[in-house]
Amino acid sequence: MRVHKSAGIGCVILLTCAAALAQTSKDTTAIEQVLHDQEAAWNRGDIDTFMHGYKDAPDTTFIGKTLRQGYRPILENYKTRYATNEAMGKLDFSELAVRMLGKDYAVVTGKYHLARTEGGGGEASGVFSLIFEREGKGEREPDAWRIILDHTS
Repeated sequence: MRVHKSAGIGCVILLTCAAALAQTSKDTTAIEQVLHDQEAAWNRGDIDTFMHGYKDAPDTTFIGKTLRQGYRPILENYKTRYATNEAMGKLDFSELAVRMLGKDYAVVTGKYHLARTEGGGGEASGVFSLIFEREGKGEREPDAWRIILDHTS
């Protein structure tokens, strides 16, 4: 009888671990998709859609050469700094690494490269770390991941 009980407990633990790994993989894919969507929006010259990757909240934070807090100030900063397609250039993210920080948070590190003409500001590249938060949007968008903190240098 003891062997059967132990086997049953082992199966439950194994199934639980498998479900957690599957969820982590699903979350990682969803977070990476946010970044791919941002990249595509940027490269179309669409800052408003690019910003959909950020949480629309007053405490969303961007740290670069300056500190910006709040979705609207971050959006306005992007629109001011990258007012033309030439200034925006072409964005490429690379070396993305997603690490889950529990069920509803994740940190992403990676590199960016901005290919621009000299007239647009010249080439730019660097590294970033992002903290994502899962936003429950109801049945239509239950697992929306949004950036709540962006540290880019």
